[in-house]
Amino acid sequence: MERPLITVLLLVGLVIGCGVGSAYARARRSWADYQTIKKSVPGARRAAWLLIRAVTTKIGVIALLLVGAVAYAAVGADGESAQPSPTPSVTPSERPGR
Repeated sequence: MERPLITVLLLVGLVIGCGVGSAYARARRSWADYQTIKKSVPGARRAAWLLIRAVTTKIGVIALLLVGAVAYAAVGADGESAQPSPTPSVTPSERPGR
């Protein structure tokens, strides 16, 4: 009667031990990964800000070029203001013989 009870207890202990051991190993790996990522965050943050600065600089240059192009088109190519030009008037011709 003792032998089957010991066998069952041994199997239950092995199953519980495997579960606890795998959970412990997963926790150790997670802690190591966390520490690695924690050390790399300042560098990644710095790189992200540099990329954001580069993108905003490019957007600013493009916006200035667009504003300049619109101002150039509004003023005109030769610097004259945009005024309507006079249309030629038709002069009535006199009938010959009168």
